[in-house]
Amino acid sequence: MQLQKLIVCAPLLLCALRPRAAQAQIGLDPSRSAPSAGTPLTQPTLSPGAVELLTLDGQFSQAVAKGGGAAFASWFADDGMTLNNGKAAVYGRTRIAAAATWKPDTYQLTWYPEFAQMGPSGDMGYTWGHYEGSSKDQNGNPVKTSGRYITVWKKMPDGKWKVALDASADEPPAAGDCCKLPNP
Repeated sequence: MQLQKLIVCAPLLLCALRPRAAQAQIGLDPSRSAPSAGTPLTQPTLSPGAVELLTLDGQFSQAVAKGGGAAFASWFADDGMTLNNGKAAVYGRTRIAAAATWKPDTYQLTWYPEFAQMGPSGDMGYTWGHYEGSSKDQNGNPVKTSGRYITVWKKMPDGKWKVALDASADEPPAAGDCCKLPNP
């Protein structure tokens, strides 16, 4: 059975995790939690596998918001990898844990998934979305980063899902004057 609408499948998961603007980007009406009887379903169909991955991604994000870098590393497979903007690749959960030492009170990493797709075999898939990071510099001034991410998930032999690959790229800087056409 295919789930007909994201709002029907996971209203508490994604609607709680997504800002209203993000809900609108994929056609969700944040004022409604489910269609009323007789309402035509106009949203794209999501497979149960995609909903499962979106749920996992939401749980991953919530765990990291509460537990920081240690929680982040705990979601990776032993042979997982991170590819972060401007940094060397980090291979293996042990090395990821050694690099992810931030605490939620000094750095807050949050994200929300925008899409998921399960592979045909049902044991691998991916999610992607938008992330935001918040911290303070040495003078106590706020530092914000944001960008896109993709997470590749794989099902382990014990049936649990782990992160095989997590990659991110910062949002490009604002266009500013660099991209304006000169006045004639």
